[in-house]
Amino acid sequence: MPLGLAALDDLFAAFDGLRDALTGSDVSAIEQASDRVSRAAAGVRAIGAWRSDPAVVERISAMLPLIESARVRVNLLADHASQRLSILASHGARAAPLTYGR
Repeated sequence: MPLGLAALDDLFAAFDGLRDALTGSDVSAIEQASDRVSRAAAGVRAIGAWRSDPAVVERISAMLPLIESARVRVNLLADHASQRLSILASHGARAAPLTYGR
């Protein structure tokens, strides 16, 4: 398997792991999955001429729905946290508790 495709497989698996982590409420798991995505993305960027390889471009195109799914989940979770903080503020809370525990 060409180096570029192996790096993309790592990125695909990392996004899949992030999507799974985002379905739970374990902050540590979400942070670890996010770090894995960052490392895998850096690995893909390091390939260099990956944009000119049709197999790599095809693999990235196939990965776009998974990436979009993770992006939507992150946005929904951020919106949910913002709504919770707004509700606390509307009820006179002076100090909002952490949304997630550590």
